[in-house]
Amino acid sequence: MGLDRQLLERLNTLKHSKTLVLGIGNALKGDDGAGPLVCQKLTQAGVPVEVIDAGTVPENYIEQIIRRSPENLIIIDAVDFGGNPGEVRLFETEQVVSVVSSTHSLSPRLFLDLIGRRIPVNSCLIGIQASQTRLNSPISPDVTKSVETLSYAIARVFARKTTPTRRPTNDRE
Repeated sequence: MGLDRQLLERLNTLKHSKTLVLGIGNALKGDDGAGPLVCQKLTQAGVPVEVIDAGTVPENYIEQIIRRSPENLIIIDAVDFGGNPGEVRLFETEQVVSVVSSTHSLSPRLFLDLIGRRIPVNSCLIGIQASQTRLNSPISPDVTKSVETLSYAIARVFARKTTPTRRPTNDRE
């Protein structure tokens, strides 16, 4: 499943800024584990962006986020926005309350508002449409593919810029 142009453009605007990626979800409930799985993939790949796997209790990380004072906060969560399974959609802060329903106790909008009252931060939610969230069920193939695609896109945006290596020259050539 590909990512839409709006999401890719939004990610590219964050390229040279202090960004924190927060994954929300329960890995024991199938597709609900999408957010933590993206965090795991970014950490394993060594992507130079701050990552927090908040599990099912993002409210426990509010103070930690505030102390880190990111310029941008990207929340990744499996949500129900009425899309196709595995569909990935960007929601700006003002859209979160009216469009997104989450399986977690603290609403994503309230979470964003609590942080935004304490520090200036540009926030958004990247929602992955869940297919199933039953306890002890595996993540669905559609959501797995979306997690891979999203992780790759974020990794590309925040990849360290390296100086291209030059081919050694030989004086006799």
